[in-house]
Amino acid sequence: MKPAAFDYVRADSADEVVSLLQQHGADARILAGGQSLMAMLNFRLAQPKLLIDISRCADLNYSRVENGALEIGAAATQASVEWRPKLAAEVPLMAKVFPSISHFQVRNRGTVCGSIAHADPSAELPLCLVALQGEVILRSGTGRRKLAAEDFFQGMLTTALAPGEMVESVRFPLGQPGARYGFEEISMRHGDFALVALAVVVSNDSIALTVGGVSDRPRRKSWGMLSGADLDAALNDFAWELEAESDTHASAEYRRHLVRQLGRKLITGAMHEAL
Repeated sequence: MKPAAFDYVRADSADEVVSLLQQHGADARILAGGQSLMAMLNFRLAQPKLLIDISRCADLNYSRVENGALEIGAAATQASVEWRPKLAAEVPLMAKVFPSISHFQVRNRGTVCGSIAHADPSAELPLCLVALQGEVILRSGTGRRKLAAEDFFQGMLTTALAPGEMVESVRFPLGQPGARYGFEEISMRHGDFALVALAVVVSNDSIALTVGGVSDRPRRKSWGMLSGADLDAALNDFAWELEAESDTHASAEYRRHLVRQLGRKLITGAMHEAL
């Protein structure tokens, strides 16, 4: 199929983007890397009257360490963040996640904020943002507001983004001293969306496990330090809380099994590393 007719504007600044959104509201969509949106346009799952291309907005193309977080602007590509020389020291979990995100050709064009705004429950960057308890900065003609990642994601491809708003940036908290991070996913082929993806953060006194691909959004659960049968019981409870459903790719039973088994592997591995 081909997209329905639309108007196109290539914006030069964030101020211009906000002005256009204020004028057109829900009739406008932002185009950054286009890796998700173009497919939706071709299948007419999205039919905006105006596309606002932000790829040339220099004031939205940045990644910088500020106030204890790596802040990434709406026009910054995934590859530009992946290639940061100090990324593994700055945000260790992101460095572990990037190689599993599709293929390098997609990361060269796709943006970090675009993946967050698209909110696919199987995508790795939303999982990472929730796991680290990051933030999303939203901007409109009336100002800015900041939302915790868990409040921003509201369901399958559904977010708290309002008409006339844009995701201006996202903030991934920096790695903390003594914390250990782990990530693993199972997919049909490398580069496919995950059947189940898990990220773990282990500190001196707590364990946090975030799961993607099972529920309608990434879900995070934290506990005190657990091991043995107590850890197995906690993982089993969490696997059932996610309310997995069967589809053509995997059964609900298999997804629960992966949460339990991969979750235990990641947590025990991170705990051992922290010793």
